[in-house]
Amino acid sequence: MTFEEILPRLKVGQKVIREGWSGAELYVKLVDQSEHAGETLNPYFLINVRGEGYTMFTPTVCDLLAEDWVIVES
Repeated sequence: MTFEEILPRLKVGQKVIREGWSGAELYVKLVDQSEHAGETLNPYFLINVRGEGYTMFTPTVCDLLAEDWVIVES
């Protein structure tokens, strides 16, 4: 799947991953707008990496152009 195809799925709470990644990456998810310390947090992507937990994720040009995105079944 392309990034354009998985983006709507991220928006409804599904988790995705690229098949071409090494395997430590478990999934990417979209975190909806929220609030922290009285300030608005805009939506953002998180990636869950085995042994490291969550970190912010910003898709690279390669990620945006890739066609190996898949839905992660929970």
